[in-house]
Amino acid sequence: MSSIELTYPWLLFLLPLPLLVSHFAYAYKTKQSAIKVPFFQTLISTLDEKPSAGASMLTPRLWQRVILVLTWICLVLAMAKPTQLSEPLLREQLGRDVMIALDLSGSMNEIDFSDQVGNKTSRIEAAKQVLLDFSSTRQGDRLGLILFADAAFLQTPFTADIGVWQTLLAQSDTGMAGQSTHLGDAIGLSIKVFEQTEKDNQQEKIEKVVILLTDGNDTGSFVTPIDAAKVAAVKGIRVHVIAMGDPATVGEQALDMETIDRITSETGGKTFKALDKQQLDQAYQAISELEPQLFNSTSYQITHTLHHYLVIFILLVYLSAFSISLLVERIKIVNRTPLKGDQDV
Repeated sequence: MSSIELTYPWLLFLLPLPLLVSHFAYAYKTKQSAIKVPFFQTLISTLDEKPSAGASMLTPRLWQRVILVLTWICLVLAMAKPTQLSEPLLREQLGRDVMIALDLSGSMNEIDFSDQVGNKTSRIEAAKQVLLDFSSTRQGDRLGLILFADAAFLQTPFTADIGVWQTLLAQSDTGMAGQSTHLGDAIGLSIKVFEQTEKDNQQEKIEKVVILLTDGNDTGSFVTPIDAAKVAAVKGIRVHVIAMGDPATVGEQALDMETIDRITSETGGKTFKALDKQQLDQAYQAISELEPQLFNSTSYQITHTLHHYLVIFILLVYLSAFSISLLVERIKIVNRTPLKGDQDV
């Protein structure tokens, strides 16, 4: 419910001021010359009055007193500046920008993960399912999506519309970006997107997080993963890495855990190993605990000043009163003026 408050309530002590003035102040006096008539003695003898010095005082009528009292009350209330407060409104600011970097190299097609009922599924399908569950818990954050293989490209810029993000994630598949794994380029693109977002929105600094999911080592990025991680650390970006697959694998599909650990240690993130879907779920649950939703909510009320309505009301009252009084006086004058047919011949 909206409420009305007075900005300067102490001005209400002025309400009894006219009573004090009328009680202690003397009436205003003016000297005027009396009219002299030759039949003054005849007049006072007829009226049986004795001449004496005195003064006449004008007294307002009842309606004039009511208007004066009402005017003074409205003026004092207007000076107290009444304001109407709206119902409390809550403004929630986004807490974090979370960039998901998903590996789409050919090795993500390996069918070595199991779903909830025990059926074998590919790494990419397991990762997408866990990401869908993870994104559903990030209401209030803005999510972005980077896909990388032979190159890194932005699939989804930062958005608070989780439904749109999930739709674009579902449309992502291996082969869209090649077969290799450019891990360093994915981190570099994440940094670039964060910088561009801050520049475009001119927003205050907020939490910036990258969750990088890969199942292989870096195979030819323009920027090495460790160098990219050092730049991310300077920019205040935390990088969590989820390593999918068996670390004992050799070749291009091998997991370079030394490089992955160096990335997370440089940026203040964590490393998670996921050999199956259950461990992948546990990794994202752990990240959710490390990166809880952060809201910067502000409660505020909209104020509307009302003092001008009181001033307008006073003006309308005076205009109405003077208009009615002038009309009444004019009617009286018309009634007092005799018609031509009533005049003596």
